[in-house]
This record gives sequence, structure tokens and C-alpha cells, in this order.
Amino acid sequence: MAPVLTSPLVSTQWLADHLGADELIVLDASVHTAGTGLQTTWQTARDAYEQRGHVPGARYADLVEAFSTPDAPVPFTRPDAERFESAAGELGVTNGSTVVVYDDSVGEWSARLWWIFRSFGFDSVAVLDGGFTKWRDEGRPVRVGALRTAPAPTSQTAGEPAAFLAGEERALWADHDRVLRAVSGDEPASLVLAAPESALGTEHPPIVPGSTTVPVDAIVDPTTNAFLRRPALEQAFASVLDADEIVTYCGIGSAACADALALTVLGHDKVRVYDGSLLDWWRREPEALAS
Repeated sequence: MAPVLTSPLVSTQWLADHLGADELIVLDASVHTAGTGLQTTWQTARDAYEQRGHVPGARYADLVEAFSTPDAPVPFTRPDAERFESAAGELGVTNGSTVVVYDDSVGEWSARLWWIFRSFGFDSVAVLDGGFTKWRDEGRPVRVGALRTAPAPTSQTAGEPAAFLAGEERALWADHDRVLRAVSGDEPASLVLAAPESALGTEHPPIVPGSTTVPVDAIVDPTTNAFLRRPALEQAFASVLDADEIVTYCGIGSAACADALALTVLGHDKVRVYDGSLLDWWRREPEALAS
């Protein structure tokens, strides 16, 4: 029987207690970046997963390729249902699995994959609070090398592997038109920028007008990478918590998912992530690039 989740976040102790449980799938969703602003580049962290280590039994989930749409105009554009099913299924995920995701950064990449799973109706998924940094620094076991075989899917019918099927996509994403309606006031929403200024660079086009900035590095503990406790999160988001709808965004839609995770922990039930975020906004708003 798969472990039961009671929160979008699980502690390192929870994972240690359940590691190896039937139908528990642990995914490393780390992505490594270089540069800032419009010069940012992204690459898979598979080498670090294999050479520097990972949680024992964890499989590497490739957000750069497998869980994105590589030929889309903006990096990390979310996958369609067919691509998502294929990527998740290849990692051994079934509809009966419990999935725990982590990364080796401040949680933005694991939150991104968590958001993608939820957007396709899969709720038995959580983010490891503090990620690999906290796990490693606590002296918990680390495995080096590639995981050669995927966890065996549970059979639904004798002799047949269980399929993984995505549910109908939920309204957890915002597009350019939705953000424009928020800016104009035609469909109000609080706009929250999750990208730290350091990630945008010293020179960049204007951000979305009317935004409140709650950078991801202001909602996690700088030592452990764990999310701040509820009172501190409430304080960080105090100016937007009463909004009927909140749209989070960043550079490309990763840190935005960390803010969305924090807001979900606080109980806000109408949060959307602007997929493509500022890269999409800047390419669609020529006047922003001309400023």
C-alpha cells in the first residue's frame, strides 16, 4: 500500500521512515542554470545526480526535456497529457503511486514538477521540504551512480503492467491573455513575481505592471532550503493573501511554482502559474523589450 500524504510538503524524517515502501516513487527533479536574465541557460542535472549522489532509490526526472515541450517557443513549457503520461510512466509512476519530488536547489524545480503532476489531476504527490541539501546535510544515506532499473509498476490485471493515465488538465496555469486581463483589471488577480532580482540580471525589460514581488529566496530558510513556517509565509504573502485569485510568475515558470506551493500550504485554493512567465511576457510585449 502506498504511503498516505497529508500535506504538499513532507519532511526528511517522513521520507526516511517511508523509503522503500511499496508504490513510493522518489524523483530528483534538479536543473542547473548559468547566467542571469535573458542570458540564462539551463541544463539537465543528471550528471550531478549520478556523480554527486541522490536519495537512495530516487530516479532522475528530466524537466529540461521529458517533462517539458522542447520545441515550444519558451523553455520549460509544460508537456501535454500524452507526453506527461509517457515521462511519468517511464519512471515507474502509476495511478496508485505516492510520489515525492526533490531538487538540489531551493525547491523551485521540485515544485515545478509537483505542479505539473497536480495539473493533470494527480494529487498523491509532495515536495521534500529542504530537498537534497537538507537530506544530505543531516547525514542521511546518499547513493552514487545511476539507478539502472525503474521501480516495477503494480499490476492491475494479472500479467499486465499498470498504466499511468493523466487526468483532465486543471485550471492551474495562466497564459498571456489571463495576465493581460489581470493588468487591465478586466479579470482581477494579484500578480506575484517569484524571481529574485539577482536572477533577472541588472538590465532587463520591465516586469508585469502591478506585480508584488515575493522572491523564492525570501520564503525558504537559507541554511536548510526548507520552507519557512506558516507565520513567516503568511507575513511574506500578506499583501496578496486576501485576493480571490493569485497568478505567480518568474523568469520561465519554476520559482513561480515554489511560490504557488507556499500559497497552497497556506490554504489558498485559487492560484495559477504563468507558464513561460517573463520570457513569454517579454516576447509578446514588444514595448517592454523596447523600454
